[in-house]
Amino acid sequence: MVTVEGFLAHASVERGLSPRTIEAYGRDLSRFVAYLERKSVARPGDVKREHLAGFSVSLERQGLGARSRARALVACRRWLRYLGAVGALEGDPTDGVALPGFASPLPRRLRIDETAALIDAVDLSTPLGLRDRAMLEVLYGAGLRVSELVSLPMGAVDVRTGLIRVLGKGRKERIVPIGVPALEALAEYLETGRPVLARSAVRETDALFLSRRGSAMTRQNFFGRLRDAAKLAGIPADRISPHVLRHAFATDLLEGGADLRVVQSLLGHADLSTTQIYTHVSRKRLKETVEERHPRGRHSSRDRARDR
Repeated sequence: MVTVEGFLAHASVERGLSPRTIEAYGRDLSRFVAYLERKSVARPGDVKREHLAGFSVSLERQGLGARSRARALVACRRWLRYLGAVGALEGDPTDGVALPGFASPLPRRLRIDETAALIDAVDLSTPLGLRDRAMLEVLYGAGLRVSELVSLPMGAVDVRTGLIRVLGKGRKERIVPIGVPALEALAEYLETGRPVLARSAVRETDALFLSRRGSAMTRQNFFGRLRDAAKLAGIPADRISPHVLRHAFATDLLEGGADLRVVQSLLGHADLSTTQIYTHVSRKRLKETVEERHPRGRHSSRDRARDR
């Protein structure tokens, strides 16, 4: 069987997939190869459509949910198509194989006043508090992924123009503007907070946000600090996560009238359909707009009735 490693290297270097995606694909393909071996399939050319379907059934029997099974089949599909591209396979055995259906859960949402309470709950009397406030302001003000936030280098922020250079999924770069509150929080952290934290560093780092030991912040560390702030703000722990703040950024923009494609660009989504999940909270606003503005809306109907 042609090695999976060649495909994973191709996916990492040529396609620019993230390390976490590569790791997940590696696990999925190891399962698939083991399944094929149990079915006595020794060559890529012997892989048939029914093997893909059988693999999906075996994953379901192992207790994997529809989303995980769909990801595994995507990994298999990309691997087999890669094998076809390098001449190790003829045809496409994945053709006609449907991915398991699953309902995309609607993202949790914070109200604007809750987001403000979360940010205001941070104690600004310590270097760690200054850092947390800056991180929250940037996360909410720029709609970053938590992995993007903790990996920001010192040179990522241009205070003069109010722009952040972000390296997103697939190492794709985008420029995101941030507002005055985030810039002010960053300025205070860089002037007063970061220099104190940097003194504890074993070795110098270019990371923008530092831990109490002077090393770069991790996702886990920030998540814990976020939970602490949520508790102080009276927000239940199950309603808060870094992605909830990214979601708040998107939905608040959309409810403020921002164009969906602008939000797509700011979030770094490759596909507009990914961004569209954030529009569900704007439906009330859209309904009110139709009722108020459309000639046959509720408001216009009242006017017509009054004029009779």
